[in-house]
Amino acid sequence: MRGLKGKGVLVTGGASGIGAATAARFLEEGAKVCILDRDAAARERASREMPGLTAAIGADVSKLADVQAAFREAIAKMGAVDVVINNAGISIRHKFLDTTPEEWERVIGVNLTGVFYIAQTAAKHMYERGSGAILQTASTNGMFGNPLYADYNATKAGVISLTQSMALELAPRVRVNAVAPGYVLTPMQRAEYTDEMLAEVNAKIPIGRHAKPEEIAGLFAFLASDDAEYITGQVIAMDGGLTAGDMSCR
Repeated sequence: MRGLKGKGVLVTGGASGIGAATAARFLEEGAKVCILDRDAAARERASREMPGLTAAIGADVSKLADVQAAFREAIAKMGAVDVVINNAGISIRHKFLDTTPEEWERVIGVNLTGVFYIAQTAAKHMYERGSGAILQTASTNGMFGNPLYADYNATKAGVISLTQSMALELAPRVRVNAVAPGYVLTPMQRAEYTDEMLAEVNAKIPIGRHAKPEEIAGLFAFLASDDAEYITGQVIAMDGGLTAGDMSCR
């Protein structure tokens, strides 16, 4: 991709899954990469597997002081943060009627408040510098209702609206886009699936399979690059065609 070599990239939730695949992709593009993750063991593992990382920073995105300290460290180590992949997120599978206030607040805290903290902190830094790209992980769950994930779905719908609003306010200096993955076969998700469950879900997807984390990473790399410099305010579904037709087939 054009324009990524030497750029400072910060990936939240960067020690596993989509975040780790995205960090690896930006390293391949010649960028300087810091990951941010609250899981110390996962950060250590990611540092071993990606020795080119500039830093693996510990932080809880739901805490503003952590976010601000992490940005100071990332800027000190990379010189600037040119690209942010706002990816950290959690989900709790629960019926709506059984969701506790504590579970609701936990999911909102990471998936929406945390996204806001990262986005605003990044935007202030980038706006002062005159350029930058903020890319956020939404979900097709934020576009349609989905049982058992009411809290998660609500946060992802919020990320979509936040992305669009930010793009309008920050243009033309800072571009803001979101990627909305469908089913992605991360190691964690594969561990939860039986072969029968995996086959059942794959049968619903027109492409016939889950996305690979590396495929989501490739879209992030494109959206951060100079090849996408006219794209802002967009939410791009990457779901193997799942949302193209009748959603009742899901």
